[in-house]
Amino acid sequence: MIISRTPFRISLFGGGSDYPTWYREHGGAVLGMGIDKYCHISVRRLPPFFEHKHRIVYSRIELVNKFDEIQHPSARAILQEMKIDGGIEVHHDGDLPARSGLGSSSSFTVGLLNALYALKGRHISKNELAREAIRIEQDVIRENVGSQDQIWAAYGGLNRIDFNTDDTFTVTPVVLPLQRRLELQGSIMMFFTGLSRIASEIAGAKIANLDKKKRHVKIMTGMVDEALAVLNAPNRNLNEIGELLHEAWMLKRELTDKVSNPMIDEIYEAGREAGALGGKLLGAGGGGFMVFYVPPEKRQLVRGRLSKLINVTFAIDPGGSRIMMYEPDGLGT
Repeated sequence: MIISRTPFRISLFGGGSDYPTWYREHGGAVLGMGIDKYCHISVRRLPPFFEHKHRIVYSRIELVNKFDEIQHPSARAILQEMKIDGGIEVHHDGDLPARSGLGSSSSFTVGLLNALYALKGRHISKNELAREAIRIEQDVIRENVGSQDQIWAAYGGLNRIDFNTDDTFTVTPVVLPLQRRLELQGSIMMFFTGLSRIASEIAGAKIANLDKKKRHVKIMTGMVDEALAVLNAPNRNLNEIGELLHEAWMLKRELTDKVSNPMIDEIYEAGREAGALGGKLLGAGGGGFMVFYVPPEKRQLVRGRLSKLINVTFAIDPGGSRIMMYEPDGLGT
């Protein structure tokens, strides 16, 4: 039995610049963090005593004899690409709902890759893990996804990620005094809107509009530098992060009419009226989790105003995707 644990993520600034169609021409940058909410993947060799050869368990249970019969696109692609021999069982458990803007699809891809490489007796670096996940999702499955979610899943942490025109990327940890890091973490409140969506469909609409919205994406990318300047200056108030988030959300809403809807707008305005300085929907938009930047004295007011929504607390994940159990022969010690 092999078990991997892979974090979900919160992206704060620079979203849109991580799509290959954008950064291959302009470059890109994002700022965000992996969080301590996880995708857990277990894999094991399936004994040859069943009518089926492979068992894939997630929100569905798939019992198949060939990998190409698997309906889950990521599981099918990874198992085919890695040429796993013999029967296999894959079991997925997530701490938070799928299709909710936390990069859960990429966390699944990264976590399954990590577990299967371990099953084959190979340690894969974070860089290799992220790049392989990007290749699977963009080139094999051909989904409309950017390149940040796979990197957050592999690396975790509070980081700046730069995307270069030659398809390489650089991950730079954001180093802050502990108290300032805790202040940032504690000021971000996350709420589940109750809406799920197919991110690839919304992302497709955004990608189609990127060329028309160059000014928007360039301003949103520039906010990565602005936010880092605030974080790294001890004399600057972190409330400026909230104000930047508001500006970024106003710009993101203009990328496509699929990003928001009347219910999302109502939630956002309620949060702002209660004291949040800014916020955004995570991921492509359309539903899922919304985050707000809220000063300490206003957090109880915001929580009360949005009491019908689930408030999820979190901390910054320190290490990215990890192998939590390694018993390749299925034998304990």
